[in-house]
Amino acid sequence: MVRILVLGTGGMANNHAQAFAAIEGVTLVAGIDTRPEQLAAFQERHAIAQGFASVDAAIAWGQFDAVTNVTPDAAHYVTTLPFLAAGKHVLCEKPLATNEVDAGAMAEAAARAGVVNMVNLSYRNVAALQKAAAMVRAGAIGTVRHFEASYLQSWLTQPAWGHWDRESQWLWRLSTAHGSKGVLGDVGIHILDFATFIAGQDAVEVSCRLATYDKAPGGRIGEYGLDANDSATMQVVLANGALGTVAATRFASGHLNDLRLRIYGDKGGLEVGFEKAVSRLRACLEPDLQQAVWHDIEAPVLPTIYERFIAAIRGTGVAEPDFARGAALQRLLDRAEQSAAQKGLSLAV
Repeated sequence: MVRILVLGTGGMANNHAQAFAAIEGVTLVAGIDTRPEQLAAFQERHAIAQGFASVDAAIAWGQFDAVTNVTPDAAHYVTTLPFLAAGKHVLCEKPLATNEVDAGAMAEAAARAGVVNMVNLSYRNVAALQKAAAMVRAGAIGTVRHFEASYLQSWLTQPAWGHWDRESQWLWRLSTAHGSKGVLGDVGIHILDFATFIAGQDAVEVSCRLATYDKAPGGRIGEYGLDANDSATMQVVLANGALGTVAATRFASGHLNDLRLRIYGDKGGLEVGFEKAVSRLRACLEPDLQQAVWHDIEAPVLPTIYERFIAAIRGTGVAEPDFARGAALQRLLDRAEQSAAQKGLSLAV
């Protein structure tokens, strides 16, 4: 039996709780939140017996094996370290931290603790992504030379998930004072992982521009100053010199939550899509290159991040993506943010 403690009880925590509860041999034993009413409602909804107002109180109780950290971005660092020190396995929401120093410290602490540590880069669950990565590693497209990737969201123009201008669960994502790194930190991390994981290479150089648009009179709604970035464009150089473009935005009207990647090598190309929660992989390979004929490629359904986390705890799976990967992506995000502050100056990662 694997006993799970849920840290943070906001909207995303419900997804975590439902996913873990559906895995055989896994039990939700406790929740943590500083808001007693929300914590009580979460416990009742998911039949969780124990509730705590602090990390220290939960650790003192100690009757759990692993933690799923679903707190806001800025709280990941301070709330995760005590659990690592206590020898607990941790799945942490992305981004791992809000800066590379904290993310690096978390990765080092996890390595010292010798526990399973994973970061919830949820698009690693996309079947087409994993199949494409395997094909690139097998040499199907030869040497990677060029790529273009995008993460398109429209929740600032379409209230598909709720009204962003009325609900705190969305407004904090637009406010740097509330810990948001904007679209770059929120979904930029996904598309950067999407592209570099499939390419099988690290980014070594990045140039970035960010844009924040007027969304309310005076740039503010109540306590929330709407100053976090809304759109990001990047040029990225991979370790082998391949060049690509990466974009992320919350103003892509007509796209609820869509990711795309086109990646080209000297022997072929791949197109990876994840649109309306459906993944698709297309390839143009020999002997079809001369006629530029593309074919759909089948990709098997994969275990979820939650299933992989439990498998890693049980010793039957690999803990990927881990905190080290999360820290590397945070370093790339920090360089992108620094580049934007210098009007797109290209910086080494």
